[in-house]
Amino acid sequence: MSTSAATAESGGLTAAELLQGWRKLGVEEGMALIVHSSLSSLGRVDGGAATVVASLRAAVGPAGTIVTPAYTAQVRDPDKTHVGVPTAEVIERRAAVPTFRADLPTTVGAIPEALRSLPESVRSPHPYASLAAVGAQAATIVERQTLGFAIGRTSPFGRLHDLGGHILLLGVGHNRNSFLHYVETLTPRPRLRLGRFPYEIDGERVWVETLDVATDNSTYFPTVGREFEQQAGIPEVLVGAAPCRLLPIRPFVSFAVRRLTELLDADAEAARQRE
Repeated sequence: MSTSAATAESGGLTAAELLQGWRKLGVEEGMALIVHSSLSSLGRVDGGAATVVASLRAAVGPAGTIVTPAYTAQVRDPDKTHVGVPTAEVIERRAAVPTFRADLPTTVGAIPEALRSLPESVRSPHPYASLAAVGAQAATIVERQTLGFAIGRTSPFGRLHDLGGHILLLGVGHNRNSFLHYVETLTPRPRLRLGRFPYEIDGERVWVETLDVATDNSTYFPTVGREFEQQAGIPEVLVGAAPCRLLPIRPFVSFAVRRLTELLDADAEAARQRE
């Protein structure tokens, strides 16, 4: 029976039915898995996000690891375009921005928040681009993350790559696949932006500026992801109502660095010709 059929009979997906879906997708015990997800895409789930997290942990077993983004968009400068001495209004808005702490809720969805909230969950320290993890390699994966290029080579993404992990896209597309930001840091001419956030140094709250890759806004990431799936023969599997794909990180990164470089180079050449 498909997970969709089981849902129709029971009224909601159970952890056992979700586990059946992850197995069909190719999730195995011992995997290090980063999950980008949409809870609502699954349809009704008995127990909600906590059930999804439990089913994923069961799928990778005690030797495996589950990682999710735990980004905190609320820890960012609300007046990032303001330059010079701040006005009273800017000072007030910036004062309302929280300083990052390990128990600060994530803004990227119910499944990441359910994983982050587990007592045994550990989290990387970046103010707005942290990751949360549970499992055998969790502490190793999240132990270090630089303030600049937070999704770069020395981040948890780099360690997931080195571990030969996998990416699970659960009801979302490659516009939500943060590994493509990691890929962009490896290209010769990445698109860049300044990040600004509050940070505590020796008990003093200061504002920090760092360089990072820019948002893609669905310009190239969906194309790169789709082409890799076609080239690698990645199947799409319905788990509940959610289209899901499982991608091996190392082959994905190798392909995506080359292809994204080509697209960025072509864009730069077109811009030169317009000058």
